[in-house]
Amino acid sequence: MRGSARSWRILICVLALLVLAASGCGPHVEPADLVLTNGHIATVDSARPTAEAIAVRGDRVVALGTVAEIKPYVGQKTEVIDLAGRFAMPAFTESHAHFMGVGEAKLNLELMKVRNWDEIVAKVADAAKKAQPGEWILGRGWHQEKWDKRPVGAVEGFPTHELLSKAAPNNPVFLTHASGHATIANAKAMELAGVTRKTPNPPGGEIIKDRAGNPIGVFRERASGLVGKALAEARAKRTPEQVEADAVREVEMADREYISKGIVSVHDAGVGFETVDLYKKLAEQGKLNVRLYVMLSESAAKLAESGSKYRMIDAANGHLTVRAIKRLMDGALGSRGAWLLEPYADMPTSTGLNTVAPEEMQDTVRFAIENGFQVSTHAIGDRANRETLNVYEETFKAHPDKKDVRWRIEHAQHINAADIPRFGALGVIAAMQGIHCTSDAPYVLARLGAPRAEEGAYAWQKLMKSGAVIANGTDAPVEATDPLPGYYALVTRKQKNGEVFYGDQRMTREEALKAYTLNGAYAAFEEKTRGSLAPGKFADMTVLSADITKIPEEDIQKAEVLYTIVGGKVRYKK
Repeated sequence: MRGSARSWRILICVLALLVLAASGCGPHVEPADLVLTNGHIATVDSARPTAEAIAVRGDRVVALGTVAEIKPYVGQKTEVIDLAGRFAMPAFTESHAHFMGVGEAKLNLELMKVRNWDEIVAKVADAAKKAQPGEWILGRGWHQEKWDKRPVGAVEGFPTHELLSKAAPNNPVFLTHASGHATIANAKAMELAGVTRKTPNPPGGEIIKDRAGNPIGVFRERASGLVGKALAEARAKRTPEQVEADAVREVEMADREYISKGIVSVHDAGVGFETVDLYKKLAEQGKLNVRLYVMLSESAAKLAESGSKYRMIDAANGHLTVRAIKRLMDGALGSRGAWLLEPYADMPTSTGLNTVAPEEMQDTVRFAIENGFQVSTHAIGDRANRETLNVYEETFKAHPDKKDVRWRIEHAQHINAADIPRFGALGVIAAMQGIHCTSDAPYVLARLGAPRAEEGAYAWQKLMKSGAVIANGTDAPVEATDPLPGYYALVTRKQKNGEVFYGDQRMTREEALKAYTLNGAYAAFEEKTRGSLAPGKFADMTVLSADITKIPEEDIQKAEVLYTIVGGKVRYKK
């Protein structure tokens, strides 16, 4: 009798479970704060590459699955976003940019889209009409190789200052090259800087002069500091309150720009201690939407004195990390400042410039390895890359106990074939910018010649086959912040004229997505908390209007950011 009763109880329980299953009910779960459902979600997580829905509680992902699997997480107070079949992914990671520079560019003359020198002169003339006498006129983004016509009287392809000086005779003008590795100044700015035909080139820099020996107004690499010093002296007249207000405004502009582009994590490639202090203050006040991974750009002496005090990881609930140091081994290819093993094909008298003193580099890497800092070195030319790898290798051999240091080379644009395997062998991360490949391609052949370009220009597949991790970015404000042109460049290597630049090196859609998300997180030691969508990770997501992993490649750049979600909170909605 007892056995029969027990059998009936078991049967009733089984039937109850079947009824619950049929009704769509399941085990009770605590409701989520946010659910995205009915979409195509690329997780960049090998354990579960795709999902239809995702549940978020607090600032973390709690579950991913089908619509039915995530439905139990929807409670009365749960915010539900119906993706209606749209594409969601981990938020983009910008692995190399200049955060304050992006904000500053928004406040000054934006010169990235100008078609020629005449347009720049016109912009400066208009700005001079609105400026007070003596007020500095600043701008950034010009690139002489991308204009539709060559300036009259150009030297090395660069314009001379005469028209600029005429447009603003009473205002110092200082315009930064798109790369950030050259500048042009007018006569007033050079006068304030004390630059004359007798001014010598500083170490690591060059004052470009005409045949008569007169400065044309263009300054390459560290020579820009001659005029920069005069600008700094003028800015020093501001009150501390004005200085902070201007800096806060730049941060706000940059923060808004990145969030609107679906980018949450930004690797800020080189700032000083004062800027870190500002970031920390704003982050602790909840005024930073982005998550900043900061590289310190201070001298080795200052690092030895104060660097360790600035090391921090995931401060302000994951919005600020400082654990890297930035150095510049050379300049840029466009301004012929990249340091090459052999002379420039279009300027046989030059091999570019080395922009860091060997002793400074040695002191820096010694401090970094002993104090738990990552080293991130700007190296564009093949010699700069080789010299950087040499320094890294020597340091690793001298400290065999230091494991998983993840030192980086920023840009790694032009590498000798013999050095490509060294990236994988040494565990050096290549922090590259896909958009630079297609943006620079029109003049790369002129600078390097075809053999060198084919050998190691933007050699993504060759680097990945060596075992190297590639993290992608834009180097903004050198390029626009928008990640979609960068993703398009990674998967097509197609220039504006339709030509493909060594297509065998392009990435697959999946490789490109990983380079723009999880690889960026790995490059910042953050792959356990962001870069992919998995339970326990930050709920940082980007929702796009189209699935960039599947749509025709020519439609990739037409996709739009619909939502940017930071820690489970919608911070941008189109």
